[in-house]
Amino acid sequence: MTASLQSKLFFSFLRIGLLGFGGGPSMIPLVHQEVVKRHAWMQDEEFADVLAIANTLPGPIATKMPGYIGFRVSGTLGCINAVLAVILPMIIAMILMLGLFSRYRDVSWIHGMGQGVVPVVMVMMGQLTWDFLNKSRLALGWAVSLIMAGMAGGLIYWLDIHPGLVIGALLAAAMLPRLTPGKAVKEATR
Repeated sequence: MTASLQSKLFFSFLRIGLLGFGGGPSMIPLVHQEVVKRHAWMQDEEFADVLAIANTLPGPIATKMPGYIGFRVSGTLGCINAVLAVILPMIIAMILMLGLFSRYRDVSWIHGMGQGVVPVVMVMMGQLTWDFLNKSRLALGWAVSLIMAGMAGGLIYWLDIHPGLVIGALLAAAMLPRLTPGKAVKEATR
């Protein structure tokens, strides 16, 4: 637990906290950039696993992911460091912005600022979606990936099943023992 590592961890998550407009989901691409691409604290597959598990747990993803990543990189102190770094800008900004907003809420450009961030967040989420679809394609193939994405979308959007339940079911299914074709024939003939 060197001071240098703690400093890198703090400033990485402080940057995420400062630039993560739109809440937790918009922070995910920023976390990926810092953790996987910039510092290589995790591989893409590990990051995808952390993201999946973080989505199944209660609470905001904006603190769950930094907490776990900080703990993994530098133990308990790293966890505290990363969570404080990511929430500090949010706390300060909320206090300042709510004060300003309540005073100047009728000014049109104040209203437009919030609307202007939405397309940027949409592009960031689209890029993350494409990255995960590509990783899924490499691991499972296009057909399985698209079928699973379609089924998950149907369960979440049309049947209104909570995404955490869908992810939990997929994680449970992934833990089931796999039967290879040779084993399946032997099992069936017993």
